Amino acid sequence: MISLAKIMKENQSSLQAKYGHKMQARHHTAMHAIMDCHTEERGKIQYHCQACENRQNFCRSCGNRSCPACQHQTNNQWLDRQRKKLLPVDYYMITFTIPRELRQFVWHHQAWAYQAMMKAAVETLQSFYQTDKKLLGEAGLTAVLHTHSRKLDFHPHIHFIAPGGGFDKKQLLWRQKSGKYLFRKKNLANVFRGKFIEAMMKADFYVPSKTPRQWIVNCTKVGKGEPALVYLARYLYRGVISEKNILSCKNGRVTFRYKDSDTKKWKTRHASVADFLWLVLQHVLPKGFRRTRDYGFLHGNAKKTLRRIQLKLRVNIPEIVPVQTNIVASKCCGFSMQFVGLLRRSPQDVALPTPM
Repeated sequence: MISLAKIMKENQSSLQAKYGHKMQARHHTAMHAIMDCHTEERGKIQYHCQACENRQNFCRSCGNRSCPACQHQTNNQWLDRQRKKLLPVDYYMITFTIPRELRQFVWHHQAWAYQAMMKAAVETLQSFYQTDKKLLGEAGLTAVLHTHSRKLDFHPHIHFIAPGGGFDKKQLLWRQKSGKYLFRKKNLANVFRGKFIEAMMKADFYVPSKTPRQWIVNCTKVGKGEPALVYLARYLYRGVISEKNILSCKNGRVTFRYKDSDTKKWKTRHASVADFLWLVLQHVLPKGFRRTRDYGFLHGNAKKTLRRIQLKLRVNIPEIVPVQTNIVASKCCGFSMQFVGLLRRSPQDVALPTPM
């Protein structure tokens, strides 16, 4: 498997020469974190086994959300939290997309634009839930921002996973909607477009004259919610490309594969090394921006409301048993090892305390 970190280390100069004028501090930070991940530059963690007196050192991971070599545990933790919120109803995936004519604007104003996209989309969905005659209640939404297409081009859009039901807080009623369609896509798109453009005008941004009147919103029934959550989790904390999809890197060119959204078949894309690295790094989010958020009765502050809904729907909530993580077993005897200390430099330069 070809390592993204290795490609970066060997081709920093060509990336800087072609795209250095576009790179911001967050791009440099992500690049250096990926290159240093699981190397001595990040320091080492030392463990000791009291049974066999064996010592083992492990290079630390970078923990950067754009790194494809770590954050697996963080992904699983997010999935576990979302699974505990699932309801025994049909779920829908609603996707709000910014048209091509506004993508350059979004790129140059990412911190503002991503917030505005999220706010406009959430307000649109909440208003539809509150006014739909079969729902008339509050929605529970899980939102995930994606900035890339499957080919890694800049393509900002937001996925929402939403149950086909709403909760009426005043009457304490759960109302459910059945059928293949939750809301009309065209109506969702028109309201979303109006809210986003209104936000642009209030912030004194110029709305391009070529902005299309027809925007794209997809609303698809996905059955149970877990498969959709698993799909979204792929790109939350492990970058925008899996290293297993990098097929080759030679003669200054990279070939990677992606699954076409229309044919569902694997296709390949070829790019120079500099272009490929920029395709990856351009999707690093502004500092502090949360890619995934929960709204309505799925928000962290609405645990009592969610519990009330679960009781009404007779959801069997399993008892949460704390699971011990990061257990390191000795290669010699197989027993669990104890953490000794953190090595910032090589073992020859740092003296560690002797374990008791």
